[in-house]
Amino acid sequence: MPPSAPFIDSRDGTVDLVQVLEEAIPLAKLIGSFVLVAFVPYAIGFLLAPSGLAIPFTVLGQFVLAVGAGVALIYCVARGRTIAEE
Repeated sequence: MPPSAPFIDSRDGTVDLVQVLEEAIPLAKLIGSFVLVAFVPYAIGFLLAPSGLAIPFTVLGQFVLAVGAGVALIYCVARGRTIAEE
């Protein structure tokens, strides 16, 4: 018998919403944490915008979001490999 496909209920062939949510919630928390961390330099940059000091804080916020995107991508690949092996 072939292995069951991830996120598919083997009984009736529909999408297993419980498994989808079990995987989506930790990913959403991971992404949300990076968004919250990036919000701080953006807020500081917004407050310092008239003085011209907003540029370094904007770059820092972009860097945090770029690192967060990379971490989220690595997490997705690692979880996908783990799920495929199960």
